[in-house]
Amino acid sequence: MKIVILGSGVIGTTSAWYLAKAGHEVVVLDRQQGPALETSFANAGQVSPGYSSPWAAPGIPMKAIKWMFMKHSPLFIRPSFDPAFWRFAAAMLRNCNAAAYEVNKSRMVPIAEYSRDMLKELRAETGIAYDQRMQGTLQLFRTQKLVDGSAKDVHVLADLGVPHEVLDVEGCIRVEPALARVRDKFVGGLRLPGDETGDCFKFTNALRDLAVARGVEFRYGVGITGLITNGDAIAGVATDRGPVTGDAYVVAMGSYSPALLKPHGVDLPVYPVKGYSLTVPITDPDGAPVSTVMDEYHKVAITRLGDRIRVGGMAELDGFSNALHPSRRQTLEHVVTDFYAGGGDARAGTFWAGHRPMTPDGPPVIGRAKFSNLWLNSGHGTLGWTMSCGSGSVLADLVSGRVPAIDAKPLGLERYTEAAKTLASPKKELTA
Repeated sequence: MKIVILGSGVIGTTSAWYLAKAGHEVVVLDRQQGPALETSFANAGQVSPGYSSPWAAPGIPMKAIKWMFMKHSPLFIRPSFDPAFWRFAAAMLRNCNAAAYEVNKSRMVPIAEYSRDMLKELRAETGIAYDQRMQGTLQLFRTQKLVDGSAKDVHVLADLGVPHEVLDVEGCIRVEPALARVRDKFVGGLRLPGDETGDCFKFTNALRDLAVARGVEFRYGVGITGLITNGDAIAGVATDRGPVTGDAYVVAMGSYSPALLKPHGVDLPVYPVKGYSLTVPITDPDGAPVSTVMDEYHKVAITRLGDRIRVGGMAELDGFSNALHPSRRQTLEHVVTDFYAGGGDARAGTFWAGHRPMTPDGPPVIGRAKFSNLWLNSGHGTLGWTMSCGSGSVLADLVSGRVPAIDAKPLGLERYTEAAKTLASPKKELTA
């Protein structure tokens, strides 16, 4: 089949790779002049299956109120008249309970774990390089209250068989030696030894080159203006360079996917949540992180990427605004200098922001949508890099009529329908 993919971020590019491997003719369209130039460009650098958790969690509404008054808040909300904002907020609130949290996390971890395994397989097959490190993630807790609050995550990780270690201060220093300089600033941590790190932008560009060698065609600078329908099928993609046709179509446009789909009766509950990053040159390798350290208090990740430190995080609900607010940079500088003051020069860092495509429950949406030949691979939130290879592989299996290696049904768009909500209780799903 000829497959037309809309979007060349890490999700669109991995989809292209695995569809080409499955024997399909693949064309990728993107409005940018190259791959991974939007949300995939400068993310936190984590490949963190064990840290795959929904933002909608018990206690989040009260925490959100408290965060709004913090100097270095992890959350910023600019209320909007946009109905999509209120629908997203209401749906997220409905998921802020213990039962929904466990179900949603149990849907996220398998695709993330599978994706990490597929990334390993891809490295072995191709030798792809992207400043990768395989030394785990350390979730660092500044207070005992945060340690106690991590119990729900530890419980789910244990149920799902994900390797993890609960560490005291000395244990944290053992895996991240530079933290010995600031041992008084944290009380413990949760380590996920199976997690990895790497530069998503470098990876996506390298995989694009590999995909081209397999015959994939990437067309850049193409403005996508709509979908052309014919009965129960998509007949083509309308672009500013004329229509593009194929046998099947994959929408992997991140936060921009809903606007493309809505005129055709496909309601994809994805909303843009802006995240920020600061890329800092390393000045003292011994004073820099070994892998990724997640500051749980500020919700900011500090990641070693070659000769740079990537500091990324925060959530800003402000529609599609591209504004770079200086106060967000101050927060990133505060976190990296608080733990790794001697490791890099934060003042020389490059400041960036991107729009994460968030679903209100947390898992991405992977599967068919309404039309017989329309497929979705979107809504990965902060975990697009983590889930990219697995998502691309699952999608390729579905499009090709094969049974994926993991159960993809819980990731489908149909989970949002009222009928799907009554199929099983959370308890049944967790023990299935």
